[in-house]
Amino acid sequence: MATATSDLNENPNIEVGPRIKLGCPGLDHILGGGLPAGRLYLLEGDPGAGKTTLALQFVAEGMKSGERALYITLSESRSELNFAAQAHGLPIEGVEIVELLPDEDDLRPEQQYTVFHPAEVELNDRMQRIVKEVRRVKPDRLVLDALSELRMLAKDPLRYRRQILSLKDFMHDQKCTVLLLDDRTSRDADLQLHSIVHGVVSMDKTSREYGKARRQVEILKLRGTPYSEGSHDYSIVAGGVVVFPRLIAADSRNGGTIECVSSGIPELDALTGGGLDRGTTTLLIGPAGCGKTTIATHWVVSAAERGETCAVFTFEEGPQTLMSRAAGLGMNLRPHITSGRVGLERIDPAEMSPGELVAKVQDYVEKKRPGYRI
Repeated sequence: MATATSDLNENPNIEVGPRIKLGCPGLDHILGGGLPAGRLYLLEGDPGAGKTTLALQFVAEGMKSGERALYITLSESRSELNFAAQAHGLPIEGVEIVELLPDEDDLRPEQQYTVFHPAEVELNDRMQRIVKEVRRVKPDRLVLDALSELRMLAKDPLRYRRQILSLKDFMHDQKCTVLLLDDRTSRDADLQLHSIVHGVVSMDKTSREYGKARRQVEILKLRGTPYSEGSHDYSIVAGGVVVFPRLIAADSRNGGTIECVSSGIPELDALTGGGLDRGTTTLLIGPAGCGKTTIATHWVVSAAERGETCAVFTFEEGPQTLMSRAAGLGMNLRPHITSGRVGLERIDPAEMSPGELVAKVQDYVEKKRPGYRI
């Protein structure tokens, strides 16, 4: 696993204290087991990136672990949060949700400030209310959603930074793990905030010319803690955010013995010196119609007949078309699929990210231990 600093690279077994899980196994894996407890973290991303969903997973995981959780919202209502949690099946019944939303009375002309700036009145009131609720609930986990509201109230960057620093010092004394949500609606990146918090998790959503948007998460900072660097694909599905950690080849290498595996075609085996070496990767290339799929399917059928488990991932032909064409050439895939010897799945590259495909293949290999994959 790649790490964030040279010191940690030299000592990967460094003790970083207890960690807490976020309720997202893939992200916990990237973080090296979860977030160090009792610290302040920033979760940033554009609107629609899944920040609130992940925050709900965070507090739901806390409730499952028997911890106290507090969700303070400055933008969404309690009903909106409950609706989102129910849509993903996240149990947050025991989570304390506090709304710090503008009151409808603020729309009246007589309620508008004429002498004082809102930062001098509302910002202080909001911060005092946050402190009051934390002291009342004494949470182990706290979500503050969203910082953009406090930033706009502060107006002055210096005032905003001081408020966040004060909040950080207060939370440290409370032994509370805090997740700050920021929707990045300000024009410039808030690097001031990056320098204050212990860790920064960035969630990005990129539109493509065709197909689904691609979502990627990256750990920009995790102070004094090893983590997996780089961008990792993720998806928002029923149940919440699912992260697909980037596969690192060096972590999967082993010193197993090499043996030749027959394709079932004597002439092809002769060309390859008795067959392909188990544990290696082979690329079949050629123009359309030259028999690439036929050779690969023959290899799969031969392996299944020897009692090996195989997986076929097809991008172009559907499962029924592949089985029909294979049967026309004397290769019957159906009984092997029925018995579970062969797994056949169609992949739509417009609807699936590369990271999700790699995670799907890895999951199948680790559970089924197939002999071949297409």
